[in-house]
Amino acid sequence: MTCDSILKLIPLYYYGELTPDEEERVEEHTHGCPTCTRELAQQRALAAALDKRQIAPAPMLLEDCRSDLIAAIQGGAPRIAPAAKGAWRLFLDAMAASFSGPSLSGLARLRQPIGALALLAIGFFGARLINTAAPSSTDDVYSTVRSVQPDNAGGVAISLDETRRKVVKGHMNDGNIQRLLLAAAHEDNPAVRVESVDLLRSQSGSSEVRDTLLNVLSQDTNPGVRLKALEGLKPLAADSEVRKTLRRVLLADDNAAVRVLVIDLLVANRDDNMVGMMQGLVQQENNDSVRRKLEKALRDMNASPGRF
Repeated sequence: MTCDSILKLIPLYYYGELTPDEEERVEEHTHGCPTCTRELAQQRALAAALDKRQIAPAPMLLEDCRSDLIAAIQGGAPRIAPAAKGAWRLFLDAMAASFSGPSLSGLARLRQPIGALALLAIGFFGARLINTAAPSSTDDVYSTVRSVQPDNAGGVAISLDETRRKVVKGHMNDGNIQRLLLAAAHEDNPAVRVESVDLLRSQSGSSEVRDTLLNVLSQDTNPGVRLKALEGLKPLAADSEVRKTLRRVLLADDNAAVRVLVIDLLVANRDDNMVGMMQGLVQQENNDSVRRKLEKALRDMNASPGRF
């Protein structure tokens, strides 16, 4: 193989994108070619330098990606039907029709002063409406351009999607706030999930909140979020559905802190099935903290020491 062809393959070779035969040919060539050997060394140095660089993602990167994905799925900005004429527009149309009629030619001389007065009124009310409806400088508006189409007259038509962020405030007993918190408990951002579950703990008496806490405890990938869910389930530890989930978590969760807290909740509301399950679990437990917690719980329940 020539040096030119080898130089094109070196980046692919470094990242393991070549077939075994191509890799063998590159290695055979570089062993006898100082130029290509230097190029391969430079590729390694460049890759090592890039690996050392760390760029913090923008805070809104995830939201921007979601917006782009939704827009791509929908195929661009939705069509917006023209708004119906407002009362002011209808009034102006009626005035124009009245003054343009042939039977009212005597009023023609009044058109200019009345028109000037109308323009003054439009300017005044228009300014009030703009000041009222325009977004404040603190609003976050994100635009994504979907298409740019120039025309023959020198103009351009730009199709874009806009997403506006809003802040919703309210008390925990507000139904809308609760619905947003329940949705936030399943967001991709673990920090959002932790805060949401922490706030939902005070509402664990609600069946919806209880079910969300159980779902989070069973399925959330972040142990910090699962611990918050456990804290919220403490007052409900005697509930049969909650205890069933706690037993599953004790057997399957990979975090020792979560399992230790589950043991505390189960022991505080013990039942006949719990002793046998713990006796079987303590024999195969690899974590020292969890095993000691199980042994103490069994001793407190006067379980047979011969079983563990």
